[in-house]
Amino acid sequence: MPGLAERIAAAAGVQSAEVRPLGGQHGYAHATGTLSDGRTFFAKSAFAKSVQESGGPAEALAAEANGLRWLAAADGGPPVPAVLGQSDGLLVIELVEPPEHPSPAAARRFGSELAHLHAARLNPPTFGAPWPGYIASLPLDNTELPDDTVLRDDTVLRDDTVLRDDTVLRDDTVLRDDALLPDESVPPDHTVPPGTRLPSGTTARTGWGSWYAERRLLPYLRRARDAGALSRAAAAPLEAVISRIGDRAGPPEPPARIHGDLWSGNLLWQGGRGWLIDPAAHGGHRETDLAMLALFGAPHLAAILTGYAETAPLADGWRSRVPLHQLHPLLVHVCLFGAGYAPQLTDTARAALAAG
Repeated sequence: MPGLAERIAAAAGVQSAEVRPLGGQHGYAHATGTLSDGRTFFAKSAFAKSVQESGGPAEALAAEANGLRWLAAADGGPPVPAVLGQSDGLLVIELVEPPEHPSPAAARRFGSELAHLHAARLNPPTFGAPWPGYIASLPLDNTELPDDTVLRDDTVLRDDTVLRDDTVLRDDTVLRDDALLPDESVPPDHTVPPGTRLPSGTTARTGWGSWYAERRLLPYLRRARDAGALSRAAAAPLEAVISRIGDRAGPPEPPARIHGDLWSGNLLWQGGRGWLIDPAAHGGHRETDLAMLALFGAPHLAAILTGYAETAPLADGWRSRVPLHQLHPLLVHVCLFGAGYAPQLTDTARAALAAG
């Protein structure tokens, strides 16, 4: 079997590579080095046993590569390391070096660029992604929720409803609470006023709140409970949030192109800009990335938020929804690292409930 240097060179399409091992974590070996054409790189390789497993680190590297390319496709967004090569169980990307301490100006610029990333058009405009997702070593279900809502006469659509062109509505359907219409025929903000009557021929699908509960909260709640990392009592506030998700999710917004795991360790500063690495990218809610930055203390967070708001103001009440968006990353930490994160998770769930 070829050695790591040979595999890296083959994946990157060059003759050879000089490799410097860095250790590893979450089932990967890490390395940096220089390709024979002079480009410097960072590489992750799944441990040999993991490559043979169904899913796991090898599939996670494919998800990371997909996410990096997808984020890089957004005009005006933060810089993203180029994917230099990928093969089964191996990812080679551009090395971001040397790291810098960010200035307030760099943080403000990053906030503006993050807003541009979130606003980049999605096709199709759906929550999730067309590839199996991962966050660290844990799988993420990126599939859409099924469109199984049948709307009949006098149906009333409330907070967490999003409509699209293949919706079939009856003549007397009434739309309330500013449901979204991702259709160019509606106003630029994609909303219609409460009480609007919609004509026939415009089918319904669930919005972000239901998607977040079904694809992010419930799977990890079950995993944590099954592992014994979360007691019944500790899980109760989170279960209450899930049961009231429509009241807690805030005003509907279209899916945004988000990083999905934007804690400060996945934000590198170089050349006066913030670079995005190690994404769990998908179509999600833009407040999720901002809440994740706040969770573990991004540098100059106030400047980041200022730059963001100058470019794309957030919906009213967004600060009160920060705990809701922090529940998934905290659940991930409980699943990865155990019950030590359970008190913070429970307190955050209580804060999300109180915010309603």
